Parts: sequence; C-alpha cells; structure tokens
Amino acid sequence: MIQRRQALKGLAGLMAGSFAATTLSGGARAASVTRGGTFTFARAADCLYLDPVHTAQNADIWISLNLYDTLIQPTADGKGLEPGLAESYAVSEDGKEVTLKIRPGLKFADGSPLALSDIKWSLDRARDKATGGDFQFLLEAIGEVVLAPPATVVLKMSHPDPAILEALATFNAGIMSEKLVMAAPGADLEAKSKSFAEHPVGSGPFVLGAWTHNTEMVLTRNPHYWKDGVDGEKLPYLDRVRFLIIPDDATRILKLRAGEIDGTEFVPFSRVAELKADPKLDMVLYPSAKVIYFNLNNRPTFKDGRKNPMADVRVRQALNHATDKAALIQVLSYGFGTPQQTYMPTSTPYAYAHGEPYPYDVAKAKKLLADAGYAKGFTVSCMALAGNVDDVAQLSALQQMWGEVGVQVKIKQLENATRLTRFKAGDYEMRTSLWTNDIKDPNEITSYFAYYPTVHSNRSGFRDTTIEALFEASQKELDPKKREAQYTEIQQRYIAAAPIVFLLEVPYPIALARKVRDFVQIPLGNNIFLNTHLEG
Repeated sequence: MIQRRQALKGLAGLMAGSFAATTLSGGARAASVTRGGTFTFARAADCLYLDPVHTAQNADIWISLNLYDTLIQPTADGKGLEPGLAESYAVSEDGKEVTLKIRPGLKFADGSPLALSDIKWSLDRARDKATGGDFQFLLEAIGEVVLAPPATVVLKMSHPDPAILEALATFNAGIMSEKLVMAAPGADLEAKSKSFAEHPVGSGPFVLGAWTHNTEMVLTRNPHYWKDGVDGEKLPYLDRVRFLIIPDDATRILKLRAGEIDGTEFVPFSRVAELKADPKLDMVLYPSAKVIYFNLNNRPTFKDGRKNPMADVRVRQALNHATDKAALIQVLSYGFGTPQQTYMPTSTPYAYAHGEPYPYDVAKAKKLLADAGYAKGFTVSCMALAGNVDDVAQLSALQQMWGEVGVQVKIKQLENATRLTRFKAGDYEMRTSLWTNDIKDPNEITSYFAYYPTVHSNRSGFRDTTIEALFEASQKELDPKKREAQYTEIQQRYIAAAPIVFLLEVPYPIALARKVRDFVQIPLGNNIFLNTHLEG
C-alpha cells in the first residue's frame, strides 16, 4: 500500500497541475453551434423510475432535469439559482409567501399547454407525505398553492423555510401534466404514476423516445421547449441523446476509444492520465458536491437475525480509525480526492470542515474493538456494484487495512437494481456508497443521512433524537447564525456516532470525444444536455 501510494505521487501532481484546464475543456461555450445529430453517451447504470417524486437514485435524478422543467433552475456552476418555468420569483420578508410569475405560452413536449393547474397539482403531489416519495420533506413547508391567473402562483408557507427556493429547483419539484398522468393506465395515482414513468412527457428540453431497460434509452428534442439558443432558435441543439447502459468500466472506455460512443461517465481515476493523453478525447474532471463513503448497517441485528457488531459505536469508530484515507485517495482517486470531513460535501453551506474526523490509527482501532468485545475481529460482507472498477479498488485496499485489526471484508458484487432493493429493505451489512447534493443547502443530505423519520438515516438504522429536534428547528430558522449553530451540533453528534465510514470527496470524471461541445455536469450531479452540440 505504501509503495503504491509513493509511486502515484508524481502522477497525481502532474494531473493536479492540469486540473483547471481539463475541467473547462469540454464545457467552454462555442462561438457558433451546429444543430442536429445524436450524442451517444454510455452510462454505468440504467434509470429505474422516471417520475420526479419517486426518483431515488442518481441514475434517475441526473436525467430528470432534461425531461421535467422546474419553476426555478440551478445555475450551470451549481452555486446559484436562475429563472426556469417561472420568469421571476420572490419571497416575502416574513418568509410566509413565495410569489412566482410564470412564463407565457409554455407547453409540454406533446404540444399540450402547461397550465397553472399543472403547477399546483405537481407541487401538491410532491409536498404530500402520502404521494411525495423520499424527498417530500424538501417541499413539506408549503401549506397551500394558490393560483392567481393569468400567470401567478403563490405558495402560502405553513412556516418559513430558508431553503424553499433551492427546493423548487430540485428534481422532485419537476412540473408534470395532471391530464397526462391521470390518463395513464392504473387503478390509482401510484399505479398511474408507474405507467406514466415508462413513457414520461414533461416540459424539459428532451422527451423519452425509446427505452429498453438495462440496454438503451433514447431522448429526443422537445420541439416545444421555451428557451432560445445562441443562434436565436429554440433549444436544444441535438436531435437525440442516446444512452447505452454498460456497467463495465473497461467496456465503456473501449467503446469510447473505438469511436462507438461520444462520451462516458464514471471513468476510473486509474484511467484518467491515459485518456487525457488521447488526442481524440477530452478527459474532463467536473467539480462536484460529492462524497464517497461506506454505508454501515447500525441496527442491533442483521436481517437474518445475527447479532450486528456495527450496532456498537465503538466498532464503528474503530472501523473509521482503521481506514487509511490518504492511501485510499491515491488508490481510488489517484490523488484527486480529499478526505471527507463530515457527512456532507464541504462545499455545502454550514459544512463542519474541521479536518479528518478519524485519523488513521491502527492501535486505537484495536483498542476500541477490544473494548467492544471484538478483540479477535469479525467478518463483514460489503455490497459492491458489479463491473465497477473503483468499488473493487477501494474494497481490495480496505481488505488489507481492516485485516490489520482482525476485520475480514467479503465482497459481494451485485447488479444495480438488486443492490438498491436490498439496501432499501435493510438487507445488507455494509455497502459502497456515494452521495451528490441535489440542492445547495444542508437540509437534504441531513434529512437523508441523520434524520431517522425520512429514510431511517440513509437506510442505516442510526437514530439520535437530539439530532432530530435540531433538524426540525433548522427547517424553520431564518437567522443564518442560529441555523449554522444547529447544523454544527448536528454534525458533531453525527461524526461522534460514526454511522458511516468517512472516506473522500472527488470530482466527476467524464470522458468525451473531441467533437462534443457544451456538455455539462453541474456540481449537483445533473447531466445537462440542453446546450450540447457536436462539431463536424
């Protein structure tokens, strides 16, 4: 491990020196554009559910904004907000009303008009606990959606929400056609939503043209999209975006280098230097709001009834101390990563960035395990994504590290849908994980990771009622200093409890053919094809 770390230092330094230029090479705006054509992009995993409120995995979320417009949109740098379906918006001084003026003449991709009633229906569905899915909490502060024709929507807040504008720019606030959803087959709204999600029609720049699950998906341009391009004609520039689902990293790269595809995601960091040297490619490292970590099951017993060693906080702390983050940064990210300091990315407002919370310390890890009654260690299985080179690399390194304290790691490689199903059911011991913020506010990730009522603290079973009370108070607090204090205490308590193994923050590695221009992956993760075009 030490030799590998030292051998990679020179490579990491060389790559880090060219980071800024690499980041911009695929995203700089061209002076002129060529319309038409198909952009073929290889993805590691297929979408599962193309309905904004029932979306739960990145593969779905990152496509959502291409299909469903939101009233407000994130800026391309992921740091701000800009008008979307609403051409203007304002929050009252007391935080109890949000007024949005809607653009005239909006249409869904089938040509039907987007009415104020569709906005009300979509937001009412998304904010309702019965129909709003896992991310309902982002919009639950909306008490009533009031329509003021011809072009105004007023949100009457049940309480002030300091993150309501950011929430309105998030995927689950996508506006849908009530008529089209309710016309879909099914006996109730849930069944109709599932049917509609197989053939979705939104008001985003693209619409689903074809979908063969786990093989291929094709998005075609929405001829009724409202935004203009630099040439004065309606966006998008592309006729089609074709996604090929290729879980194996090596196969995706092989097809890219052979010219069979135009781009691919999740390039292993071990291949970055190689692809950067290829004159036919742009190897782009997009800044991210992303963390990589190990999810631990914190429940007293596993699904099969066996006692769970990780229910003991001392064991979880020991596993963190037994993890050499500096080595993993080299092994996994070839020097591009930085140590995770809290559960949220450090770019998140109010992030508790006070250094690595669990420095590598084998002796301390052994003592904690002995104190917890596991002096001889134990065996834990970890669910990994089949075909994912990075998962294998980090777990292979972890086997060596944790072996020093007597903990044996068994790798279980599963395809994406099976792994997600087991994770949601709590039927796991440990899994490789990543998170990307979908909103530039700490409330989403905190609700998901640390607030048990949302999804049992990221399906881990961890619970701290003090954290819950602090989070509930933060959702209504408009004073930034008081809110920061609340989030500081939340993070301190979470870090001490160590429900996860903290690892690292990394950029998004995307490889593109040279002809690709203006593809964007914003720090919040979304793949944006709105301005993408092809040269030559």
